[in-house]
Amino acid sequence: MKTLSPRGASRVYLPAMRLPCPKPSLHRALRAALGPVMAALLTGGCAFSIDNAPVNRAPQVQAVAPPRDIVGEDVISLSLSGGGMRAAAFGFGVLKGLESLSADGDDLVGDITFMSSVSGGSLLAAYYGLHGRQTLTDFRPNVLEHNMEFGLRLSIFKPDNFVRFLRGGLNDRRHLADYLDDRIFKRATFADLYRHRKPDVWINATDLYNRVPFPFIPPVFSGACIDLGSLPVAEAVSASMAVPVVFAPVVLKTFPEQCADPIAPWVERTLANPSASKLLSDTARAIRNYRSPERQRYIKLVDGGVTDNFGLSSLLISRAVATTPYGPLTARDGVMVKRMLFIVVDSGRGTGGDWAMTPAGPSGIEIASAATATAIDASARLAFENFKGVMQDWQRAMLLWRCSLNDAQVRELRGALDGWRCDELEFHVGLVSFASLDPGREQGLNAIPTTLSLNRAQLDALMLGGADALFANPALQGYLQSRRLARPAR
Repeated sequence: MKTLSPRGASRVYLPAMRLPCPKPSLHRALRAALGPVMAALLTGGCAFSIDNAPVNRAPQVQAVAPPRDIVGEDVISLSLSGGGMRAAAFGFGVLKGLESLSADGDDLVGDITFMSSVSGGSLLAAYYGLHGRQTLTDFRPNVLEHNMEFGLRLSIFKPDNFVRFLRGGLNDRRHLADYLDDRIFKRATFADLYRHRKPDVWINATDLYNRVPFPFIPPVFSGACIDLGSLPVAEAVSASMAVPVVFAPVVLKTFPEQCADPIAPWVERTLANPSASKLLSDTARAIRNYRSPERQRYIKLVDGGVTDNFGLSSLLISRAVATTPYGPLTARDGVMVKRMLFIVVDSGRGTGGDWAMTPAGPSGIEIASAATATAIDASARLAFENFKGVMQDWQRAMLLWRCSLNDAQVRELRGALDGWRCDELEFHVGLVSFASLDPGREQGLNAIPTTLSLNRAQLDALMLGGADALFANPALQGYLQSRRLARPAR
């Protein structure tokens, strides 16, 4: 069955089963006798329907392809964490900090080649992917200063909202995805995103059913038999930001019967390997489920921070399934790069509340909040430590491969031998967070709430904090020193 969305996009969905709605007079009588919650439950919640119909399409003959051969000698990769508008502002401060730094006469913004993001960080990553340098002047007035909470339902304790909670979320597409599509991203699709040569942007959500990260990248969509090119960027960002309960899941429909491409070889290879990591095996199982209509027809997506608040899992998986020493880079990228700086921007809040100072407390709500934050933080810490180890192993593998190439192979890939040193390859990994600042500023930034609306003073503090935390990062200093003291070719 098809219906037409307000913005004219074709939506394909299976309508939910609902009880027939009573006459208004009967509904009013039930509300008076039983209260709004029981009345809504008894009448099928007719006034509380959730718009989660998929807007994606079946795979196209000409599938969208990610950017290729985009790496130069100097590469910066940014991973932007979740944290609502706070995360977007702190990450923007890091971006402005890179703009203020120069090496060899150019600022470091030109080095940004990859961006991975989760939740609030996805606002910045998607906007930068679409607008490039214009983001440096436009992002604050066009995004950060917007009140995205206007019109949102935020209290679960209101009777009407409790019914929506039981149905899957207080807010749906009408409250976030449509807003982002109309006001922020102006109906841009992933085909529009990929028309820009760089950076390569990976927006991450969470597949709630399979309990794995879900990056909006061509290999995953090919595995799920979904067309990525026609998908609105706003759908990906809203999925990445869909905090459970506050927002209903964003839904994608799979089309396994229309998929021409075979399932990626690494999927079955991983499932047959008992020593494969749990992250990799669970991801492979999810891809197989997408191809099995008897197992899964719809992918339900929520906030990427549920599985990985740093957005590193997709990078780790891409490296784990690579069949070459340089993958997921191309061979040309592998011989062009000299320095890579991986900056993980952590905008998560630290500990808070006064219940640790008294025997009483925490309250039930505080326990739930602290438990959720603990699980997210623990997962992020493990992901970051694993990420550092994988990057070290990747650097060693690339060095061995580069130094095994003969002159003819190097010339074929690079075009010339000028400036070539096989051993000139450095990876720098750093974490930029509130903790990078002095205790007073850290405490002040931690006090800023995880919301979708901040005042000017809060934005100023976050942006300045992001830049200063970047400047204090040892990995950045190592990268700058390497650029300035680059050895001449032999």
